[in-house]
Amino acid sequence: MTTGIVIGKFYPPHKGHRFLIEKAIQNVDDLTVIICHKGGQKISGDLRASWIRETVPGVKTIVINDIYPEDDSKAWAQYTLEILGFAPDFVFTSEDYGEVYCRYLGSKHISIDRDRNTIPISASQIRANPFACWEYLDPPVKAYFTRRICVIGAESTGTTTLARALASHYQTSMVPEFGRLYYEGRMESLATSGWETSEFIFIAQEQNKLEDTLAQYCNKILICDTDSFATYIWHERYMGYTSHAVDLVNLNRKYELYLLTDVDIPFIQDGTRESEQIRQSMHMRFIEELEKRNKSFLLVSGSHGERMSKSIKACDEILKTKRFID
Repeated sequence: MTTGIVIGKFYPPHKGHRFLIEKAIQNVDDLTVIICHKGGQKISGDLRASWIRETVPGVKTIVINDIYPEDDSKAWAQYTLEILGFAPDFVFTSEDYGEVYCRYLGSKHISIDRDRNTIPISASQIRANPFACWEYLDPPVKAYFTRRICVIGAESTGTTTLARALASHYQTSMVPEFGRLYYEGRMESLATSGWETSEFIFIAQEQNKLEDTLAQYCNKILICDTDSFATYIWHERYMGYTSHAVDLVNLNRKYELYLLTDVDIPFIQDGTRESEQIRQSMHMRFIEELEKRNKSFLLVSGSHGERMSKSIKACDEILKTKRFID
């Protein structure tokens, strides 16, 4: 049985890395991908490893501490032997260090796409400006760099209209409101039986899953028509009390900006909504909770055109920033 390794920071992984790994898999019976992580890096080694496993299903990964200078091939070779417990038959790289590293390691070096002719990208280019390298990112990495914008508001305030229009403007994905789909599915058979907290937990969880899936296929910015934070507010409205369990579903969810739709447009009753008076109280509740949690939000008012203009200006500013999203 032949063994091989691919070693690197993969900070972050990209299609060039995937090309290297897939070529390596074709040439050995047992391949291990070694991810080197250093303290202070914004993307953990474990997260990078999970992305590699997702894009190359079945590949074996190891995360190790990045403790030696890059040019100390002898130290890295000894470290690799300590980690693996054996010298692999082959080492696959796209870097200059490969030959010297393998000489100390006692392995054969196979260089793949050294000049980046097949996949012309590097991780440093991505770190400098991930949006300029979007085509070279695999879906889970795209989801990490995606700027997430959430549109929320009380009933009949134009949230879905605005979300759809923004998604169309940016030619990107829009995350629909899962709770509405769930409600429409249950309204005929369970309309008189009331709600359960477990249903809101389920709605919040599914909203998150839907969002995270669509984030992998969006165009740099993801427009969300509500989120699990809003589900927490709606649970309070329908159940009459808050739920820590529902709130926990929203823990660590991060958005660049919330767009809060104003109540300055006519209330339209579609057969599922409550009343205009409740719309006003819900609007104030959203503001209260957004401010309490120090969430960045923008109140959008006026006509559809005015709301779009204000929202696009804010989103464009967000897209200009070149930085990692924690």
